[in-house]
Amino acid sequence: MFKRLYDWTVSLSASPRAPYALGAVSFAESSFFPIPPDVVLAPMSLARPDKAFHYAAICTVTSVAGGILGYAIGALLFESVGLWLLNLYGLGDKIDNVKLWYATWGALFILVKGLTPIPYKVVTIVSGALGYNFPMFVLLSIITRGARFFLIAGIFNRWGAPLKVFIEKHLTAVALVTLGAIALGFWLITRLF
Repeated sequence: MFKRLYDWTVSLSASPRAPYALGAVSFAESSFFPIPPDVVLAPMSLARPDKAFHYAAICTVTSVAGGILGYAIGALLFESVGLWLLNLYGLGDKIDNVKLWYATWGALFILVKGLTPIPYKVVTIVSGALGYNFPMFVLLSIITRGARFFLIAGIFNRWGAPLKVFIEKHLTAVALVTLGAIALGFWLITRLF
């Protein structure tokens, strides 16, 4: 299963649709979709290390745009859509704790969560719900999401060939670690508050 998915993602990088697919996943992940764009960015950057920074730029721009949608969901539709999405992540009954923590550590919350496997959509929705300073939210999102995606791109641009050999040799283990990191992010978000 992992091999087919990996092969499909790598073959996608040669397609003219690749940047659109990457952008769609990145946009959706910042507001409602559970899968982080890293799982598409990494294989695409691995297949085309020369385009890794281009892919990182696409991820950054579309992730911030998706974050703006998440902010709007929090600001305009919190009681319906926003609370429903937070309930999916086990935070609906912890929203008061999130608000208290966020009031003190808002900027740090945005920066740290944007770099970790903890779902970024939680940051975007809560930022909107609490009316966090919108220009500051966008600036911090650009910094944190850009740092994350350009770090991944830099690694694959610099060490793409040896990493490709390693990943293809240990694909199942790499896929399980990736899935574990995603699951850890979802688990951590429910335990932090």
